[in-house]
Amino acid sequence: MPNLKDIKTRINSVKNTQKITRAMKMVAAAKVKKAEYTVKASRPFSSELLIMFKRMLATIGEKSEFQDSGEKYENAINNYPALLTRRDVKTEGIIVITSNKGLAGAYNANIVRAVLKRIEENSEKGIETKLYVIGQKGVSALQHQKGTNIVKKYIAVMDNPNSSGANIIAEDIAKDYVNGEIDKIEVITTRFNNMMSYSVQHWELLPVEIEYNEEEHKLDALMEFVPNPKAILKEIVPMYITNEIFQAILEAYASELASRMTAMSAASNNAEEMINELTVAYNKARQSAITNEIIEIVSGAAALEG
Repeated sequence: MPNLKDIKTRINSVKNTQKITRAMKMVAAAKVKKAEYTVKASRPFSSELLIMFKRMLATIGEKSEFQDSGEKYENAINNYPALLTRRDVKTEGIIVITSNKGLAGAYNANIVRAVLKRIEENSEKGIETKLYVIGQKGVSALQHQKGTNIVKKYIAVMDNPNSSGANIIAEDIAKDYVNGEIDKIEVITTRFNNMMSYSVQHWELLPVEIEYNEEEHKLDALMEFVPNPKAILKEIVPMYITNEIFQAILEAYASELASRMTAMSAASNNAEEMINELTVAYNKARQSAITNEIIEIVSGAAALEG
């Protein structure tokens, strides 16, 4: 017969756990609404900036207007000639965006799985992979994996996503790209779809892939750059790199909260089912114990009468 005290203790333990999961669900739900608004509000700007940047490169690229003129740059992010240079890929840098906290379902595991797959693909091509990992969970999962090389770690960024963190990351990867330590930069993160879903995505950050369309290019030829293309490139290249990283962080943050809300909701529901099952087991055990006591009393009374 199950021990009534053990069942009661387990019921209380599950109830305490349920209180935690419900609280975490409520916190995530409160934060995800704001994160959803922020990420959706920033998408139009990011999309138009990328389109404008690629059209500009398609227009002036043939004239080599962005070639290095020997100008000195204080920060690597401003060195647009070097950042727009294409070369044979021997080393690829991957910006990996994960969370600092767990209890978010398979959120971090899905990202890590995509990173490991990409590393394996690069290895087959003879390409070295360097990782720039954002988030403690990504660092913990990847640092002991065979074949991984984490060159930079960014933990505090995911506690409070903002443009300052994106600026630091952008300067670090720009410096390595300009110095020739990496020949290509990709981002692996999640895209927020809605409260119930997200998707793991990766895209190329540098070098910029120019989408040439002859019909559109005829219109681009009429574009005028004031004061000149170089001055505009000097401003737009850092803006493009930083904004792409910042947008990726916002997408990841919203995805993490949505995944945690869903996971904690499922955990709370499972706890409720477990409590119901344990309560039924407790009642059956208690009823059995009472029945046995009655039988003992009746048997005792019958023995005395006999």
